[in-house]
Amino acid sequence: MKSRAHRTAERVQLHDRKLSNSLIALPQRRSLLSWKRTSLLSRSQNYAAKLIRSDQLFHNPGYHKHVWKELKHLKKHYEDCVPMESKKYPEINEKNEKISLNPTNSCRPNSFFCTIIVCVSVYSSSIMAFWGLHHVSLRNGIWIWSSPICNSLVLLENISFVTAFSSPLRCTFSPSKPQFSFALRYNFKSGPLKLDKNFKWWSMYICLIGFFYFFSSPFVRKTIKPSYSNFSRWYIAWIFVAALYHLPSFQSMGVDLRMNLSLFLTIYISSVFFLIVFHIIFVGLWYVGLVSRVAGKRPEILAIIQNCTVISIACCVFYSHCGNLVVRETHFDRKTSSWFSFSLWKKQETNTWISKFLRMNEFKDQICSSWFAPVGSADDYPLFSKWVLYGELTCSGSCPGLSDEISPLFSLWATFMGLYMANYVVERSTGWALSHPLSISEYEKLKKQMKPDFLDMVPWYSGTSTDLFKTVFDLMVSVTLFLGRFDMRMMQAAMSKVPDEAKNGDLLYDHLSERDDLWFDFVADTGDGGNSTYTVARLLAQRSLRLRLGDSIRSLQRGDLLLIGGDLAYPNPSAYTYERRLFCPFEDALQPPSWYKAEHIAVSKPELPYGVSEIKQYDGPQCFIIPGNHDWFDGLHTFMRYVCHKSWLGGWFLPQKKSYFALNLPKGWWVFGLDQALHGDIDVYQFKFFAEICRQKVQENDCVIVVTHEPNWLLDWYWNDVTGKNVSHLIKDYLCGRCKLRIAGDLHHYMRHSFVPSEKPVYVEHLLVNGCGGAFLHPTHVFRNFNSFYGSSFKSNATYPSFDDSSRIALGNILKFRRKNWQFDFIGGIIYFILVFSMFPQCDVFRILHDDSLSGRLNNFFSSMWRNFLYMLEHSYVSLVGTLLLTVASVFFLPTKLSRKSRAVIGILHVSAHMFAALILMLLLELAIDICVRNRLLATAGYHTLYEWYRSMENEHFPDPTGLRARIEQWTFGLYPACIKYLMSAFDVPEVMAVSRSTICRKGIETLPRGGAIIYYASVFLYFWVLSTPIVSLVFGSYLYICINWFHIHFDEAFSSLRIANYKAFTRFHITSTGDLEVFTLAVDKVPKDWKLDSKWDAEPKQPLQLSHLRKFPSKWTAATGTDPVNSVRIVDHFVIQKTPSSTADANG
Repeated sequence: MKSRAHRTAERVQLHDRKLSNSLIALPQRRSLLSWKRTSLLSRSQNYAAKLIRSDQLFHNPGYHKHVWKELKHLKKHYEDCVPMESKKYPEINEKNEKISLNPTNSCRPNSFFCTIIVCVSVYSSSIMAFWGLHHVSLRNGIWIWSSPICNSLVLLENISFVTAFSSPLRCTFSPSKPQFSFALRYNFKSGPLKLDKNFKWWSMYICLIGFFYFFSSPFVRKTIKPSYSNFSRWYIAWIFVAALYHLPSFQSMGVDLRMNLSLFLTIYISSVFFLIVFHIIFVGLWYVGLVSRVAGKRPEILAIIQNCTVISIACCVFYSHCGNLVVRETHFDRKTSSWFSFSLWKKQETNTWISKFLRMNEFKDQICSSWFAPVGSADDYPLFSKWVLYGELTCSGSCPGLSDEISPLFSLWATFMGLYMANYVVERSTGWALSHPLSISEYEKLKKQMKPDFLDMVPWYSGTSTDLFKTVFDLMVSVTLFLGRFDMRMMQAAMSKVPDEAKNGDLLYDHLSERDDLWFDFVADTGDGGNSTYTVARLLAQRSLRLRLGDSIRSLQRGDLLLIGGDLAYPNPSAYTYERRLFCPFEDALQPPSWYKAEHIAVSKPELPYGVSEIKQYDGPQCFIIPGNHDWFDGLHTFMRYVCHKSWLGGWFLPQKKSYFALNLPKGWWVFGLDQALHGDIDVYQFKFFAEICRQKVQENDCVIVVTHEPNWLLDWYWNDVTGKNVSHLIKDYLCGRCKLRIAGDLHHYMRHSFVPSEKPVYVEHLLVNGCGGAFLHPTHVFRNFNSFYGSSFKSNATYPSFDDSSRIALGNILKFRRKNWQFDFIGGIIYFILVFSMFPQCDVFRILHDDSLSGRLNNFFSSMWRNFLYMLEHSYVSLVGTLLLTVASVFFLPTKLSRKSRAVIGILHVSAHMFAALILMLLLELAIDICVRNRLLATAGYHTLYEWYRSMENEHFPDPTGLRARIEQWTFGLYPACIKYLMSAFDVPEVMAVSRSTICRKGIETLPRGGAIIYYASVFLYFWVLSTPIVSLVFGSYLYICINWFHIHFDEAFSSLRIANYKAFTRFHITSTGDLEVFTLAVDKVPKDWKLDSKWDAEPKQPLQLSHLRKFPSKWTAATGTDPVNSVRIVDHFVIQKTPSSTADANG
């Protein structure tokens, strides 16, 4: 008995003979099969080719109804409809107008997807060809050919192999009808064949597109600044296109991505060369005085690149739809080709979506043939006949001779170039100068005045930020040099000219003590993101804020005094960060006086405003600042320059001369501003000053507010440490219970703890942390269990955000880590590549798929991972050293509050997760490359594959009988073709990688030269970096989430990664006429991201010498979207500290 394969082969041969014989002599009758019925023909029953003659199919009306009924039943299997171009060739068969079909059987297994192709009538005497189906990945498909004139139908049904044509499928017709090809994707749900390879291809596409999406997702809404965002978009587009055009994707839909890509690069290089020459000539004309002075501004390189990109894309789109064909007709009448006479608008056409789609394609062909194609011949332009390219020729009649028609694609490109040059000349000579009377610099400055130029939140996990590297260097120098060796506070004490510290006017300020009441504010940790800092500064600058407190409305006046608790600018103190992150937002919120100059240095402070003789008479807001740890990174140099030697922070007056101070406020209230430097404590000279103040100035019933940068009551509890011994000594032994409130920043949240009454002495009644002045948010739930300080019990009365909200926000490390920290890619991608560097290539990776079952493949996959891990331990050097270094770094990255054993276990688990992820990505990349190689999609050629292919296609489709390309190559000394060649080679990265990999697998890595090995690993890194960056961020973000919510460690690292600008707050105090201290904490949940010029501020009259605090609308910007902070601010905490009675003070003393 014959096998099933033999029977199938015989059946194929028989049907091929029938097919050829039936197509030689076809009856010339009107087709009974309409487009609607033809396109729905999809029934599949056999495994072999089957020929069906239309006169046999529709031999009677009853059978016709039966077939139509079955076709309607199968309509649900169609998925979509896409147009598919068919190529036209200038070969003419004038003698034989019959249809000829010359297939050769070349069977290949099915793969990818199923497709139905329907081809109907073509132009008269033209030839339609489906060249080499091995290029167009149509496997397991149904091919239908139909001619309405010849009344015939060819149907290939559900074949298990494909008939590949070594020569084109040629169809020659005489009737003049438009030509179309029509593709429908068909889903064989009940097909007998397993779509094993289809599953592999689609899995590869899903992984490829998925990884590329997650890599590019952080940059979707980013502007061109910062530059890394723009670089990443171009990078991802480059390697994605380079990977996509090698895979069987767009070819199956009729889109030749390789042709469009190579054409784009060629047009792009030509456009860049042409525009550069044009601009050089134009600047030369300006230099000799032949054009306007405005033309002297040099064009931006970015504008040239963008214009060339747009022009190249437009030309490629035109070529995809119209090709490079020109139409030669003996009598061309523009009227006969008008839109309204076109068959698209014929009423007799059936109103179905198929017919509409077909008429749209006819409309497109009509436009291409009559609107764009007839651009003239070289004889029409004798002057330019040697400077043009020619198009492919097609005609409705005979076409003797070669084509002398100008290429429509070339004419389109020339049109775009001419429009650009004409627009540029007009813009730079007359039109631009008339419409822009201002100079260029003035115009650009005016544009910037309409919106603020705030900086974004500091990217703490950036691997490309020079500021962070400078911060690390400054911190190392500061810890080594300024801790005990050179202290700026010692120099300030040495420069003091007053022997009695209690009478030192540079440190003690009592000009506010005689007022009846006083409003003052506290804010800390300001200079991070511009939006958040300006939000807080805008609220501080308002003359009053009307807010709801319980059932009543309270009006909170602007503070006459502003206390800033350190960390003025992040990440390091410098002139740039202080000006851009601190001074600019505050100056926009409350402008400095008109006579103020930013470069001015205050030599003798206080430098009072005009008309004010002494500081007591000044009724405007004043500001006193203590430095934080970030301000000490440069030894307090920038702080001294911008705080102690400047007179204005925006509209706040700066009388301060030193880095620490004492303020005597009304009703016996004091403020001690302490400078703790980098070790969290005050020095002995500072201690001496405040001790003298306590003994000589502070009365027994006075109340003291101690302001420090670090909240050592929380940090000492968290780290199980004891710091600030001098501060503790001052509070316990000198203030003796007169310290009513300790307030600090450093932790970027709000928490208030109040003492629990007991018999033990109480040294501090309230502990308040408010570091929400503009920096990123810190968690509160980590400090939930704090309850004692100085031997007294405390309870938490208010937190912002709440403990539950804080824990929930930490989840963002899993979901948003990479979107917030995409600069971390630089480090993460390199680390992952080092971990698996020694394991490339995996020559036997395809054995993972040898097992048919999913469980078997998974078992092979994880077995391969384990073998590679053992290989790394036994034979690898680079990967092993990288793994060990990463393990050591992970252990030391953990906080010291954990035991050594816990740190070792957590660190090893952390590294193991990264190693596991890196191995999976390495195997997936190698498996994808191996599948492509085995399917002859890669490693089929060598280097410069795309360039060599395009040069052969260029000669065929873009005739150049005058040798224009050769002359350009000669004039540019070979630079023009070299640029195209090496630019195209950049898109052959997958091919280069596969070729080098195949060589290594066959002959070993030793056979590759050093340059070849570098090229191979570089090409692997380009793709592995894209695959690894989303995963390394996911693993690291999950690690931070587990640590912060389960172990309560990494509170700084886990929230600095989120870069949260929301949840901003400041504290407003009011010393009442009775001596009590009212405390209000005001907060804004959501910070605006977009601002606009406040029309009320702009319309308010401004006097030349008027101070900004007197204005009704002091702030320049208001929220452009969402709710303005003035309207969304609310009170999150309110309490009252009563004035200490004399008896209570005596008891504590």
